[in-house]
Amino acid sequence: MIFDVVVVGPLGVNCIILGCEQTGEGLVVDPGGDVDKIVARLAEHKLTPVGIINTHGHFDHTGGNGRLMNATGAPLWIHRADSPMLSRVAQVSAMYGIPGENSPDADHFLEDGSELAFGLHRLRVIHTPGHTPGGCCLYVESAQTLISGDTLFADGVGRTDLPGGSHEQLVTSIRTRLFTLPDQVRVWPGHGPSTTIGHEKHHNPYLD
Repeated sequence: MIFDVVVVGPLGVNCIILGCEQTGEGLVVDPGGDVDKIVARLAEHKLTPVGIINTHGHFDHTGGNGRLMNATGAPLWIHRADSPMLSRVAQVSAMYGIPGENSPDADHFLEDGSELAFGLHRLRVIHTPGHTPGGCCLYVESAQTLISGDTLFADGVGRTDLPGGSHEQLVTSIRTRLFTLPDQVRVWPGHGPSTTIGHEKHHNPYLD
């Protein structure tokens, strides 16, 4: 399986490319910007994306949706609860002094427990509200890898002071949905370095 992390946009989002070497099918998670860089990396891996996934609706994770959809023809997936954010990307990013483009509407909605295939591989959607109402993590069991968006970070958790955020809900999501995964699962958050489920269980200061 191909797993490539491309850091994009002014806020340093971990855009993740997943791919099947046998079939050439791939998925792109959180194309927040620098779409030319993402397209070039897809070409390097000889991948055709069959889907674009937003782990949640914040502008730094969705800002490149439209350009990547135009470049690849791939459909967009997001949780229904976060889909209203897609039409406000430009407005919200401008509040931070960052230019942005509104995203097209989603083609499909992520649902807890649903699976998305890319070639011979699959990922499972885990709904983890708290950072946003529709925040989701993506678990590739065969690779023992979790894409956690802005839910769980290395020694940190997602902020909950933005509209729709809830610290209590976030902690519950992490404890009941993510910490049930095996300790050895590698976690790739929406920003910053990777970690493991086991490390965060025992050392994350926000979950004591």
